Amino acid sequence: MTADRRTSLTVDAAIIGTGQAAPALATALAGRGERVAVFEGGTTGGSCVNVGCTPTKTLRASARIAHLARRAADFGVQVGPVTVDFAAVMERTQGVVRSSRSGLQRWIDGADGLTFIQEYAALDGRDGEHFVVRAGGRRVRARRVYLNTGTRPFVPEIPGLDQVTALTNESILQLREQPRHLVIVGGSYIGLELGQIFRRLGSEVTIIEAGPAIAGREDPDVTDRIATMLRDEGVAILTGHSVERVERVERGPSGTSIGEIRVMVREDGACATHGVQGSHLLIATGRIPNTHDLGLETVGVHVDDRGFVPTNGRLETNVAGIWALGDINKRGAFTHTSYQDHEIVLANHLGGARSADGRVATYALYTDPPLGRVGMTEGEARALLASGRRFLVAQHAMEHVSRAKEEGETIGVMKVIVDAESRRFVGASLLGIRGDEVVQVIGAMMAADAPYDVLKEALPVHPTVTEFFPTILGKLRPLE
Repeated sequence: MTADRRTSLTVDAAIIGTGQAAPALATALAGRGERVAVFEGGTTGGSCVNVGCTPTKTLRASARIAHLARRAADFGVQVGPVTVDFAAVMERTQGVVRSSRSGLQRWIDGADGLTFIQEYAALDGRDGEHFVVRAGGRRVRARRVYLNTGTRPFVPEIPGLDQVTALTNESILQLREQPRHLVIVGGSYIGLELGQIFRRLGSEVTIIEAGPAIAGREDPDVTDRIATMLRDEGVAILTGHSVERVERVERGPSGTSIGEIRVMVREDGACATHGVQGSHLLIATGRIPNTHDLGLETVGVHVDDRGFVPTNGRLETNVAGIWALGDINKRGAFTHTSYQDHEIVLANHLGGARSADGRVATYALYTDPPLGRVGMTEGEARALLASGRRFLVAQHAMEHVSRAKEEGETIGVMKVIVDAESRRFVGASLLGIRGDEVVQVIGAMMAADAPYDVLKEALPVHPTVTEFFPTILGKLRPLE
């Protein structure tokens, strides 16, 4: 890596942000002999390494250990009272983050021809055939620009929210004192994962979701199972059946900034409000793109009404020479889609013809057990019946899966959806033990464009969760 001392620099490629696409793309381009500048005003690694996957899955592991320890007697093991050292759990989490981030930084630093600039960057028009990028007091001219700036928490305008200390998925990771009662506004993936984690670590937890159900993108039978699982663990869940909206937030009787907090909710169909009181408040109502201060207007890059950057399948923006990768292109807000974005761009630079169009995103909700998802839900398939398409669907409860019974993890359901005419998979929802891993079998079948018969006739390993696919596929019936 070259020294970061010049006020003016000309490069072949400028990469703004160090999300999951950026380091691999930067080092690959530099390895081809290109001059590359990488800009990062925050912490190297973006959301995944610092406030997303790495810390939350590390926390999840600690929470799972505590949960299993409490269940030890179910397996014939006596352990005595289970206590959690919350500060130690959080410090372990940050230790894993620091290790991951430093490893990533060493990778970037070891690349010849790559200049790393620790400043926030923005486009500032053109200079002939080059784009101008300004960062701090530096001016960089680049033939190509790649945007990989990710997203940040969306905090809605709720009356009184500015009068209390509200946490986001980022700031909650800095806690060292355990919340007595964590109130979460938002019942989607972030809220559900953190809600279960903090409940298992010993906090009381209430999740408030003004929509009709938690995890609203999923099928009702799946969300019902998730809700039952969380409630059985002691998480209180209020949804649109009883909550119309959050009316306001106010300080509780203690009057301290992070003392008692009361969330006032209006009951569905009623004029009255009632309060949910807790010690800490987490806002988990979605994310918005970090594009507002990138200077995109100086070069004419279009954004949609929410600030996302539209691209074609090659991830090119409307301005030739500028690409948008990762969460900001609205083609999958996941670490793995961002990383694949860099693979698509790099392959096309080498003469390939890869495209993100038609990409079937596989993802997971990391409750424990997790929900693995790919393609359509049953509800989405059902909505297409009126157009003449026909589907086959089958499901199998995890309580009837041998491996799940053996490990005492019988919560969940395995559901697959097949196009009746082509006999190709179009979707799957796998809630249960190893659902995040098992769902990738269906994802691979979809990527290979293989008929479901291939999996139905395959020889699986016993005892595994995956071995039940032939059984499930033998139960396919028309979706009506």
